[in-house]
Amino acid sequence: MREFEAPASYTIPEHANNSDSVFRHAEHSPHTVLFHVTNDNSEVTDVTAAEFAKTVTAVAKGLIASGIEPGDRVAIMAPTRYEWVVLDHAIWATAACTVAIYDSSAAEQAKWILQDSATTLLIVDSDKHRTVIEQIDPDVLPNLGETLQIDHGAIEELTARGADLDDESVHTRRAQVTAASPATLIYTSGTTGRPKGVLLSHANLYAESKSDRIALREFVAEDNKTLMFLPLAHVFARAVTLAALDAKVIVAFSSDWSTLIDQFGSYQPHFILAVPRVFEKVFNGAKQQAHDSGKGKIFDLAADTAVAWSEALDNGGPGIVLRFKHMLFDTLVYRTLRAALGGQCSAAVSGGGPLGARLGHFFRGIGVTIYEGYGLTETTAAITVNTPTDTRVGTVGRPIEGHAIKIADDGELLLRGSVVFDHYWGNPEATEDAFLDGWFATGDLGAIDSDGYLTITGRKKEIIVTAGGKNISPGPLEDSLRTHPLISQAMVVGDGRPFVGALITLDPEVLLRWKHDHDLPEQTPLATVIENPDLVAAIDAAVADTNTLVSHAEAIKKIRILPVDWTEATGELTPKMSLKRSAVMKTYAAEIDKIYG
Repeated sequence: MREFEAPASYTIPEHANNSDSVFRHAEHSPHTVLFHVTNDNSEVTDVTAAEFAKTVTAVAKGLIASGIEPGDRVAIMAPTRYEWVVLDHAIWATAACTVAIYDSSAAEQAKWILQDSATTLLIVDSDKHRTVIEQIDPDVLPNLGETLQIDHGAIEELTARGADLDDESVHTRRAQVTAASPATLIYTSGTTGRPKGVLLSHANLYAESKSDRIALREFVAEDNKTLMFLPLAHVFARAVTLAALDAKVIVAFSSDWSTLIDQFGSYQPHFILAVPRVFEKVFNGAKQQAHDSGKGKIFDLAADTAVAWSEALDNGGPGIVLRFKHMLFDTLVYRTLRAALGGQCSAAVSGGGPLGARLGHFFRGIGVTIYEGYGLTETTAAITVNTPTDTRVGTVGRPIEGHAIKIADDGELLLRGSVVFDHYWGNPEATEDAFLDGWFATGDLGAIDSDGYLTITGRKKEIIVTAGGKNISPGPLEDSLRTHPLISQAMVVGDGRPFVGALITLDPEVLLRWKHDHDLPEQTPLATVIENPDLVAAIDAAVADTNTLVSHAEAIKKIRILPVDWTEATGELTPKMSLKRSAVMKTYAAEIDKIYG
């Protein structure tokens, strides 16, 4: 199939404003709890609809008193926290536009966003972020009037500034917003080149929230809870947080990824939103722990059974033997894994990268279905998604309501619909290049099956062409390698080379346990560990398993295990944990040459 479209059951109001739900909930269900907020003493406070609307209104009045006009850009540079959402809705209520800046951004990155967007007011989280901003020459930011700081009372300061205004001033501003008005400016983190500003309208966000709530209505529903830990500067977390608010899901916030399992256990969310790396870490951690405790064989059998169970659901249902095995392992293994996610979590949404079919089948088999979707900043997050009523593991689902997907002659995925952005901020050339006869050209390669399910097969610009002329998509190989507990990151290389190779980094947490199990001192240098024959054999086995997925010409022939891991801080990963291929190619050029030496 070359094209598939899903009809819409809704229309977008002419004056759609994504702050509307704040005031609607306050009017119709003022005592409904919308957020759980944890203070510095680890005490959790309920925030009701009435309290949220009161805070948003007070902050919006403060923005008006500070001189913010309709269409002005107000930037937020902060980790995921409740105040991010307050500020976002207050900015919308004043008819202004939120500029999202990752809290991990370097000074040069922040400078470009502030310059390009002509931001008027910046709100940072802490001294850490203010220090970054202070590295920027103020003369290059002539539009930036002031910088406020959340942990130095930014919310309180804005509230005080607007105290003399009446609430009606906010509603007067809100009335100036139309569906076409700019809501947010998000700069694509990108893997190469200078980021482009994606301008999303209130219509884009309205359509995303509405379609998400229709597609995932079984769990994006009133009174359910979720823990939001992905960066709110990213469109994925932002869109789901908006949909959750619109649906009156209770949302708690965290920016600490190092203790997620503990947080899941204590908060007990009904569903979670994550990137594939989180699910990989949960699986790999459980597998490693089982092997360390002498229960590795049981875990591996349980994992195989979970995958077989899930696959059988798509092929007539499991037989009596498989049902018995599944019931047995549910008692021995699966209940423990579900408990690690809090015990109440029966669903998850994955985006930001490919999940991998086996991992998807595994989680569905243990009772936590992961609904994988596909989207970009330019599509306001998901434009396709698997749903509880229409799931095909290994695909990224079908288009959400009111949207269409199409495969171009060269295999590129094209998109159309109300979540698709209109233009890049101040960049007409890039905008023109991004559209083909009214369709947004994604740069991704895909395939659509006879039922309209989309599979992403690669990235158009990342296709490797070996010296022998073989075209290879690196993504599936890298996804498979990362399922091994010891492997943190992997990047396949081989463009213009005689064969396919790979750079591999090791997971620091798993490596600590591995050292202990192999009688190596904890302080053994990584440069020494990567030469250990047992470790090399384990990684070679992972490569061999991966190579069974492809032809001989596409198989990885040689690897280099690196004595470092790749992180966002060191520059090899984007904030959503995607590889910056050009950065890795440049930094590790010598290591790549050694593969072919």
